[in-house]
Amino acid sequence: MTVRETIETRLREALGPELLHVSDDSHLHAGHAGARPGGESHFTVDIVSGRFAGLSRIDRHRLVNAALAGELAGPIHALVIKARAPGE
Repeated sequence: MTVRETIETRLREALGPELLHVSDDSHLHAGHAGARPGGESHFTVDIVSGRFAGLSRIDRHRLVNAALAGELAGPIHALVIKARAPGE
């Protein structure tokens, strides 16, 4: 399973999103700190979940980070999070 697929699986299980798009942006960071030769180190997550309703931006990010704790401690060097509640 790729890192992108693992991210998708973990977020689907933890947050039951209505929309989830994960993009591997590693190619944009080649040669930078944290970039790995094979990529899969820099990602953007665009997620819409009812779990975010009424939460601040920081609390939404905390939920995503908690769901991906293992990956953030390992293969993920950088993660951009775009987290919204339905209708936002």
